[in-house]
Amino acid sequence: MQIKESPKTYDAIIVGSGAGGGMSANILSEAGLKVALVEAGPYFDPKDPETMTQLKWPWESPRRGAGTKRAFGEFDMSWGDWEVKGEPYTHAEGTKFMWWRSRMLGGRTNHWGRISLRFGPKDFKHKDIDGLGENWPISYDDVKPYYDRLDKMIGVFGSKENRYNDPDGYFLPAPKPRLHELYYIKGARKVGVDVIPSRLSILTKRINKERGVCFYCSQCNRSCRVYGDFSSGSCLIFPAIKNGGQIDLYTDSMVKNVITNDEGLATGVSYINKKDRKEYTLKGRVVVLGASACSTARILLNSKSSQHPNGLGNSSDIVGRYLHDSTGAGRMGFIPDLMNRKTYNEDGVGGMHVYSPWWLDNKKLDFPRGYHIEIWGGMGMPSYGFGFNTSELNKYVGEQIGGYGDKLRDDVKRFYGSVIGLSGRGESIAMYDNRCELDPHTVDQWGIPVLRFNYKWSDYERNQARHMTNTFDEILEAMGAKVLGDKPTKENDYGLLAPGQIIHEVGTTRMGNDPKKSVTNRMQQLHDSKNVFIVDGGPFTSQADKNCTWTILALSMRTSEYIVEEFNKKNL
Repeated sequence: MQIKESPKTYDAIIVGSGAGGGMSANILSEAGLKVALVEAGPYFDPKDPETMTQLKWPWESPRRGAGTKRAFGEFDMSWGDWEVKGEPYTHAEGTKFMWWRSRMLGGRTNHWGRISLRFGPKDFKHKDIDGLGENWPISYDDVKPYYDRLDKMIGVFGSKENRYNDPDGYFLPAPKPRLHELYYIKGARKVGVDVIPSRLSILTKRINKERGVCFYCSQCNRSCRVYGDFSSGSCLIFPAIKNGGQIDLYTDSMVKNVITNDEGLATGVSYINKKDRKEYTLKGRVVVLGASACSTARILLNSKSSQHPNGLGNSSDIVGRYLHDSTGAGRMGFIPDLMNRKTYNEDGVGGMHVYSPWWLDNKKLDFPRGYHIEIWGGMGMPSYGFGFNTSELNKYVGEQIGGYGDKLRDDVKRFYGSVIGLSGRGESIAMYDNRCELDPHTVDQWGIPVLRFNYKWSDYERNQARHMTNTFDEILEAMGAKVLGDKPTKENDYGLLAPGQIIHEVGTTRMGNDPKKSVTNRMQQLHDSKNVFIVDGGPFTSQADKNCTWTILALSMRTSEYIVEEFNKKNL
């Protein structure tokens, strides 16, 4: 096959346009570098009326919003989920991992929950606390200046709480709790669980002329037409282009591998144009990989050469290893006090207004790392289902179960807004044997070897899930709710969701000071090739009991500014 080579040489080629890639494109282009931004999916702008789903009514969908192609429903703004047609992945025997991919400009940042939490001082040095895993080669103090700038650049609401391992930032006003959240606060505090206002990257106050303010439609997962919440395109890529940033977009471009020279340095990337199915190459002085932890590992493993026979950056055999995702478990409850409510607009932001950060000392527990609690409920816009059998709730109030027609409609109105859900999101331990690697027998539709996952939870995560579900039941009962569903048991891992299902995977290209035990250095620069950098979640040495996006953004800002410094010093 003839490979078409671009005559242009870029200062930097960035692969992936999500949180890390978008931030890098913003920083590098505004510093004057010529950037190629390569995205595997098509172009997307949240305000494009052709693709916009925000504010559409359920009846505008033939399935009332239920999706046949999108895991979270037809209106969810992710083009791709745990399955992408023609792009499979496989599993080692007896293991499971669910790999989410959003094939579009901006990637996962178009539909995520906008939970924007800083890692705390303990999160970077957990080995010192419990002896497990490894410490990061950097500390909270190294990242704090970038968190601070990020808060002001993008905007995050919250409150000053003075919690050591849940650091405060520069917050916009937090929205008030809704009624179901007031019930949560009552129940949680009754059993000794802390509750504070949430920290979400949604604008409750104007921060610039380019972005609008949240108007509380509660549909952030559809991506905001007024740019009131954070997505990589609306907050990073589009502003950089508007400000004169020299960014060439290559969409529908599936990167195959990084090209290296006889010295082992990167000279560009090879990609498949999805529209004409032909292979092209781009030339660049620096390659920045922000394709997501697993996609970046796949690209590196596919980038074999005489200088890098085990894959680029993989002289340590660490690429793909230490893969880990957040843990997850949840419970639901029915609150009789909230029956027969007057119907009014209670939408709020697209997510929780309050949450519970980790509040306990793990030394007194049978698992080493913590979790936070997320809350959902209220009178959201009804769509294709309420997530529960409305008629079944009658048994809790001594009424007849079942019905149709007027009886069913009456039941829906009686119980509307009376169900609440609690979800735990926790930290797992990074394990050497939990990994993604190339499957030697399977390729995708573009002819590129696919990933094979080998992942198992340990008893640390199972015990944590048991603690979650016990805590949720206590909180629900304390608020006067009836717990719904059978309580998870040991046989089903106490309700622990599958790895990958929380979509927080990190750790495949971990950073460290020792090239034999890590892939990148503390600046997220490959030990094996100094002009290749990684700005997604791959370099994470460990997770935390927080979502990872805010740290991906802060570290990408840090790394990208380092790249500019090295360019100015002519080291790259």
